[in-house]
Parts: sequence; structure tokens; C-alpha cells
Amino acid sequence: MNILKQHEKHIDLLINEALQEDIGPGDVTTDIVIPQSAVMKGVFISKDEGIICGLPLIKKVFQKLDPGIKVTMKKKDGDRVRNGDIIAVVKGKARALLMGERLSLNIMQQLSGVSTTTAEYVKLVKPYGVTILDTRKTTPMMRIMEKYAVAVGGATNHRIGLYDMVLIKNNHLMFIDLDR
Repeated sequence: MNILKQHEKHIDLLINEALQEDIGPGDVTTDIVIPQSAVMKGVFISKDEGIICGLPLIKKVFQKLDPGIKVTMKKKDGDRVRNGDIIAVVKGKARALLMGERLSLNIMQQLSGVSTTTAEYVKLVKPYGVTILDTRKTTPMMRIMEKYAVAVGGATNHRIGLYDMVLIKNNHLMFIDLDR
């Protein structure tokens, strides 16, 4: 089972909080400039080379703003993209598209950067039979998404948090030595 599905409630909470942080009580510029009935189409286009990641999350962002928004993926997570590639197309109420665009881009850029860097390291160590594992050293509140991006980039998730695996570290050993 995919890590995003396992932690769907956390992802929903994070997206809700991020939308609230950005939009607050409303997008004053969009509300003034864009008629409520306006409909538009937006296109996500790659501006660089790399491994794309975060597409299910951008769909969630737009669906939370307006369930009527249609999101058509032209790529899937894990695909290699080049400058100019069309990644996704969104169609729907203009106000919702404009309110969701920045959060969607920020999520996709962050996760694609993690996936791309991970894929570079995985490729680098492949001849040596090494498995790259991730850590808990993640952006606060973004752990699940970043661990998903690591997996999309070809590495292996280690542990999600302190609760799911024993890992005795130097700090533990120092305490044990001091206690004697």
C-alpha cells in the first residue's frame, strides 16, 4: 500500500492547513478581479529536467477548493520530465484554480526536487549494490510527502517515526554507558 494512502488523513489535514494559511478568509485580489462564474484552463509545464512527483496531491488541492475541477494528468509520479513537458491540465472555476495554483506548484516542486535528487544518488550507488534509505530528517509536517518522494525517486523508506521501528543510536548508547 502506498504511503500516501496509509496516511491520507494526515495529508488531508496538511493540505487544509496549507490552504487556510494561504487563502485565509479569501483571495481578495481574485474575488475583485475574477467573476464568480468565470471558467478557465491551466497547464502545468515543466521548467527543468527531473523526476516529477506530487501529482495526486495537486489533484487533492484543487478538489478541496472545488470538486468540479477536472485534473488531467499528462505524466505520472516517477516520470522523467524535460523543460517544456506538459505535466497536467486543470479546468474549472477560475477562482478555485487561481487559489490552488501556488500551493499545488509548491508541493510539486518540493517533492519533485526530493525525487530527482534521490534518483541521482540511487543511480550513483547502483553499481555497488547499495540500498539508499531515508531518515526522519524531513521538513516539519511534510514527512509523509517527502518520504513518498524518496520512494518515487527509487530509494527505500526506513522508518516513518519513532513509533514504528527500533533504532538504537549513539544517544541511546551514551546514556547506557553513563548509567553504569
